[in-house]
Amino acid sequence: MDMPLAGLDNISFVLASKSPRRKMLFEGLGFPFEVRTHEVDEAFDEALKGGEIPMYLAEKKAAAFQGDIAGRELIITADTIVWINDRALNKPANRVEAHAMLQEISGATHSVFTGVCLTTAQKQHSFVEETTVTFNPLQESEIEYYLDAYAPFDKAGAYGIQEFIGLIGIQRIDGDFYNVVGFPMQRFWAELKSML
Repeated sequence: MDMPLAGLDNISFVLASKSPRRKMLFEGLGFPFEVRTHEVDEAFDEALKGGEIPMYLAEKKAAAFQGDIAGRELIITADTIVWINDRALNKPANRVEAHAMLQEISGATHSVFTGVCLTTAQKQHSFVEETTVTFNPLQESEIEYYLDAYAPFDKAGAYGIQEFIGLIGIQRIDGDFYNVVGFPMQRFWAELKSML
């Protein structure tokens, strides 16, 4: 079977992410990839704003692979944040934080930023994708049910767009749906084509 892009058969894709959602999205592409990660401190300078944060973190994750990239490998690192009220919502540390995040996004519009860094032994290319999401007001019982049933503590902003709270709460999305799931696949494909 021919690959959909010239040059793809010469690339060994390495998804540097523990996210099951990113893994699921890459499986949807239908060609082989490996998951390989390094532990990275995800602290960032508080002066960074919006899309600057996940871009910085994606590049920081890529830097951990320095000296660990084979000739044909493309290392794909990424980070996603929710940005609302001029601050970042990352993964909640506990139920209390998750509850507070869901209350904050209730009845409001926020941005989801994903920074992506594509790294080979010869070059590196980074980009950031923004999607805006508007939630209807959420009832306390809806928030409590979601926290009990889904325990969304591994998700930026404490929610998954494809889960209960996204299904019943999201009024409008402007931009790439898959970016909110965890990775901007359409933009990735476009950037990959330009790299090849």
